[in-house]
Formats: sequence, structure tokens, C-alpha cells
Amino acid sequence: MVVVGGITRLTHSGLSISNYKLISGTIPPMNETEWLAAFELYKQYPEYQKLNNHFSLQDFKDIYFWEWLHRVIGRFIGLVFLIPFLYFLVKKQLTKPTIKKCLILLFLGSIQGFLGWYMVKSGLVDNPDVSHYRLAAHLTTAFITFAYTFWVALDLIFPIKKQISKQFRNLIRFGLAVLMLQIIYGAFVAGLDAGFIHNHWPMMSEGEFMHETVLIEQNPIYKNFFEGKSGVQFVHRTLAYLVAILILIIWKKSKNLNLTIFQFKGINTLLIMVGIQFALGVFTILLQVPVWLGVAHQVGAFFLLTAMTFTLHRFSK
Repeated sequence: MVVVGGITRLTHSGLSISNYKLISGTIPPMNETEWLAAFELYKQYPEYQKLNNHFSLQDFKDIYFWEWLHRVIGRFIGLVFLIPFLYFLVKKQLTKPTIKKCLILLFLGSIQGFLGWYMVKSGLVDNPDVSHYRLAAHLTTAFITFAYTFWVALDLIFPIKKQISKQFRNLIRFGLAVLMLQIIYGAFVAGLDAGFIHNHWPMMSEGEFMHETVLIEQNPIYKNFFEGKSGVQFVHRTLAYLVAILILIIWKKSKNLNLTIFQFKGINTLLIMVGIQFALGVFTILLQVPVWLGVAHQVGAFFLLTAMTFTLHRFSK
């Protein structure tokens, strides 16, 4: 789902389906007449009128595919969750705490689906692009839904509680909070297409750690760090260093603890993943965001969050 979502964004396919039909929308156009009808509907909206009026039917089919696949996988995830949940509920094989956690998951999944459509709607009015705020909400909720799903699974895999270092756990919690903020800014960069500018590293441009446009694109100044392409990219770059430093601190401080095998593996995986993700981010910028590398960077964030969630769980329970 994360991979297809990234491809959908990077190929600008997200506005190709301008309506939402829960059941009938699962089946794509099956013949030339249905394809022409879908294409005519697409022509009524700003993306075609302002950006893609040169599109042929085949061009439309190409972008339609990714948005359709993204939505179908979303529906499939719902079924993968709902059918087993109802089965185990009827069979009385779920404890009350697990039922509560599953209901939270159901809520998160529902909100995620709603935010996806809410995001698409923002690009169907005047501006032929989705709101980067709504994109960030959609992506962040996806990551949170996954992380909580993983947490519930870990509760079942590791049911025995143990003594923990609360100070060290709180350090990992802080690292997770900063990582989530970085993921949000990654979504801002994607939503504003801010990765296509300042394609240098470690400086934003030759000789400049902070590009001169960071503080002047938007007015008042603070808006540059939420809505300005240069400002948002600058924050994303800076947070990358902070995330890496925090994970190095976690790794360093763990040397003073008597670690279990899973705690040891979690921290080492965290260290490896932050290195890989940092490198993917640098190359994504330097190569001006090729689709495959942009998707790899998004997937890297997903696995870094996975490692952070696992490590936090092993130092929390």
C-alpha cells in the first residue's frame, strides 16, 4: 500500500478518478465506451483543463491504473482486517483489551480511507493539485495505523511484562515523536513538489546551508516553514540530521544497559535503517526525485518507523 501510494503521488495519478464508489469503484472500466466515459469525467476537472489537456486516452489509462490500484488495495486491507476480526470475535477468542485495540484499529483504518478521499477532493476545485496538508494527514495516518497495528501484534507476540528503564524508554519515545514530525515534513515536501529544487547536498545550493529563498517565499515569515517549498525542504533536511543524532544517542546509551536479544536487535536495526534512509534521502535530492528513488525513500521511512516501533515496544513492556 505504501509503495503504490508513493508511485501514485510521484506519477501525479491521484486525481485521475474524480468520484468515489465503494463497491462499483472496485471494477475499472472494462470496454472502450466505459473508458471514454471515465476520460470525459476527468476532462471536467482542473488537472486536465490546466495541466493535462494534451493527454490521449492511453495517457489517462496510465495514471488511472495507479489510483485505481491504490484504492483497491485500501479496500482489500479493510477486508483482511474485518473478516478475521469478526471471526475471532464470534468465536470468543479475543480478550477485552485486544477487542478495544482492534476497535481503535478499525477507527484508524476508517479515518485513513476518509482522509484519502478528503485529500483528492482538494484537487478537484480550482488548483489541480491536492493540499499538502491533507496529503500529510493521509500519509501520517497511514504510518500511525501501521505502527499501531504492529504494536498490537507485538503485544500478542510478547505477552510477558518485564522491568524497564523508564528514562531510556522516554528517550526512544522522544525519538519516535521527532521521526513522526520528519515523516509529516516528508509529506509536505512531496505535496509541494519541494524535492525538485535545491538539488545539492550537504548545502542547499553551492556555498549555502540555508538557501536565500527559505525566508522570503511566503509572508509572514513563519509560513515559509509550512507552505514555502524552500522552507519545507530546509526543515526536512534539518530534521534528518536530528533524527540521525537521536538514534546515535539511543544506540550509545544502550551500551550501558543489560540488553535482551530483541532489544539488541531492535537498536541495531534502528541504526542500520537510519543510515540507509539518510542515504536514500540524499540521493533522492541529488538525482531530482526519480520515481523509483522517491518510492524507495518513502518505503525507507516506513521501515525506519517499524524499527523504532519495535525498539520502543521492547523497552516498554
